[in-house]
Amino acid sequence: METRRGTASGPTSGKCRARVKTGPSVAPEAPQTHRTDTGKKASEGKTECVLLTRCRKPVGSTAPKKARDLPRLQITEPSQVPRQTEPGPNQEGPRSIGMPTPRSSSPGWGRKMALTGCSWLFLSAAFLSAGAEISIAPEPAQPAEGDNVTLTVHGLSGEVLAYNWYAGPTLSLSYLVASYIVSTGDETPGPAHTGREAVRPDGGLDIRGALPGHSGTYILQTLNRQLQTDVGYGHVQVYEILAQPVVTANNTALVERRDTLRLVCSSPSPAEVRWFFNGEALPIAIRLGQSPDGRVLTRHGVRREEAGAYQCEVWNPVSVSRSEPVNLTVYYGPERVAILQDSTTRTGCTIKLDFNTSLTLWCVSQSCPEPEYVWAFNGRALKNGQDHLNITSMTAAQEGTYTCIAKNPKTLLSGSASVVVKLSAAAVAMTIVPVPTRPMEGQDVTLTVQGYPKDLLVYAWYRGPASEPGRLLSQLPSGNWIAGPAHTGREVGFANCSLLVQKLNLTDAGRYTLKTVTLQGKTETLEVQLQVAPLE
Repeated sequence: METRRGTASGPTSGKCRARVKTGPSVAPEAPQTHRTDTGKKASEGKTECVLLTRCRKPVGSTAPKKARDLPRLQITEPSQVPRQTEPGPNQEGPRSIGMPTPRSSSPGWGRKMALTGCSWLFLSAAFLSAGAEISIAPEPAQPAEGDNVTLTVHGLSGEVLAYNWYAGPTLSLSYLVASYIVSTGDETPGPAHTGREAVRPDGGLDIRGALPGHSGTYILQTLNRQLQTDVGYGHVQVYEILAQPVVTANNTALVERRDTLRLVCSSPSPAEVRWFFNGEALPIAIRLGQSPDGRVLTRHGVRREEAGAYQCEVWNPVSVSRSEPVNLTVYYGPERVAILQDSTTRTGCTIKLDFNTSLTLWCVSQSCPEPEYVWAFNGRALKNGQDHLNITSMTAAQEGTYTCIAKNPKTLLSGSASVVVKLSAAAVAMTIVPVPTRPMEGQDVTLTVQGYPKDLLVYAWYRGPASEPGRLLSQLPSGNWIAGPAHTGREVGFANCSLLVQKLNLTDAGRYTLKTVTLQGKTETLEVQLQVAPLE
């Protein structure tokens, strides 16, 4: 069947019609004639034609008298309207877009509709209402999945006979949701009907328990009593309730300036993403590279300040969900190794102690994890793996250089610090202590000297006062010692000026005197009283 568009300057006025005698389902047999509508529509500059094919009524049949007896709208061919660009998720579709007039050689533009017992073929693009502006708006405007949504229609004009709802970008049969006859309230589901849609008498479309799959462009096509059609476009975005995302890291323990950090936010939903660091919104600094979709963070040569708890959050206008935290550790150091005494830094210093006092040295550093410690004394390793070292009863033998070495087993780096420990000048004041303090007859006793001069040249022991005839023995600069007149063969001298007396007898009790001479010629004399307990 061929349809041709009439013009405003046609030979006749009014609507052009082709009357054809047919049987109940016989194709048109007679040529068509056209008339130009001189009414309102022609005054608006539009040419409107319709091809009406009357059916031959069967013998004995009568046409329906009432509108409620009208048969249902029957769609036999899809509309071939050129595809419209579907609006994006955050855009609205055109409020009212008229369909272009079909070519006269394209009979597929038709709709077949059974009205009053006859089959009518109307051209959906041939009768466009010139003044109508149909708009479609969803209520609520931003529905969540599971919500009941109504596509509310505004701008309808005239007496509408039927509605066609399409869920798609074009008026194609495959996108047809439902057809609705206003006079009878009859609704006919289409191929795109999901079982949740229902057309309202006012032309709106209800979607019960909407799903994200209901998102997209919707088109309403109306047919009025003058067999004119209008179309309106709208867009619906049904937002899903977002599941909790998951953050994964290529490694949760990295070495500073050596390893690369890569965090991925995984979510089944194509939602917006934002990141959190230690519970606060993460400002993506220059050093943190972010993928275009925001779901991947990358950092080459990770830094220690980037250690902490990372979370990602997905969101849309109706839902927000945040991941569990992923804790990142960054290994570094040791750096700034130092030795402390009573919280005071002593690295590189000389610590002076009084004789017989104690000292605790602490080794500190900036390191993650805590480093392993090794202490050394004058270059020799000590059996101490702690972060501190105790020196008790300071003597001349403990004078020297103490070194702390810190090693990081993760970064494989190390650092060290040293201090020098010496006896103070007050240690020159000598003391003599018998060990044991009250020996018995037959025992050995050592007259121990504490605080002897460090620049000692020579010393001598005397039984009684310091006089040459009573000399026991003398220590020479060479380290040898010589016996004096009072030497009994049971006395032994040591380099630290101490004197050992073996196998005591009661005659060994009495006063003993030590005389020292320094390199500077300073002489000092010190006495001690030895007591010997008799055997019982």
